Amino acid sequence: MSHGICDACPPPTAHPFCAPTKDGFIVTEIMDEAVISMEQVAGRTLRVATWRLQKQSEHLPILFFNGIGANIEAVAPLAAAMPERGFIMFDMPGTGESPDPIIPYNPFTMSWTAAELLGRFGLGEVDVMGVSWGGAMAQHFALQHPARTRRLTLIATTPGMAMVPGNPAAFTKMANPRRYIDPEFMNEHFATLYGGADADGAAHQKDSHIGRLKPPSPRGYMYQLLCMLGWTSLPALPFLKKETLIMMGEDDQIVRPINGQILKAMIPNSRIKMFAGGGHLFLLTHADESVAAIREFLDAPETEAEKDRVGAYAA
Repeated sequence: MSHGICDACPPPTAHPFCAPTKDGFIVTEIMDEAVISMEQVAGRTLRVATWRLQKQSEHLPILFFNGIGANIEAVAPLAAAMPERGFIMFDMPGTGESPDPIIPYNPFTMSWTAAELLGRFGLGEVDVMGVSWGGAMAQHFALQHPARTRRLTLIATTPGMAMVPGNPAAFTKMANPRRYIDPEFMNEHFATLYGGADADGAAHQKDSHIGRLKPPSPRGYMYQLLCMLGWTSLPALPFLKKETLIMMGEDDQIVRPINGQILKAMIPNSRIKMFAGGGHLFLLTHADESVAAIREFLDAPETEAEKDRVGAYAA
């Protein structure tokens, strides 16, 4: 029986990364499970989504930093796919439904804002995760707030300006705002933009992703670009002692896989997972494999260093 995408596609309740769309909007219960609020924190107004923070769990919640220009809905299926954990993420200023920023920000001030947000929700230590642009933010947060960070997951990301550039064709398409507002443009240039192949051999995940996107404001997008201008984590990475999982797509056109190898070489307690056939959106196209890798990493027994850690937020 068909349910809006294709007959071969499982129901969205069975595979939250695959959700039918209607008139460009996702008709699924993924966001219904989230608690949405507008929070005034550190002088900014942010749209925040949380999942299961009030539910008893033996796992720490996850603080997630999204990619550039991406709204909460773009990665909400990940929270739905890991029901044993709490999640907290927010729309950056000028993206999603967070108001435009008044003044620019940088990784230091935004990491401080994120830490203040954790305090607002009564959260101390968390597992930190970020994808693409958000992976750089996750690195900075872990370096700036080590007592709040247990483990770090870096997805399709780089050490900042000291990176090996991606495919120029992908960057030119990425700079075009039509990718947010024109589904035909996104469909036509999806492979050039993101690379990789759908592990399930179907188009439903791409269509689902396109339907979840909401364009950022011009100022919001520009300020995100300016935030990382001149920034690199490279000199500080040898001092990043957190257990770290680096996940990269072998066919990523935006973030070349070698950037993951650079991170692996520089972060002492790190490991790398390469996704065969995975592009920049392997978290979407290789959803089951991605979630399994994240879960295996986060559920692994604590190291001796983790057991001995002390800090205001350690258990």
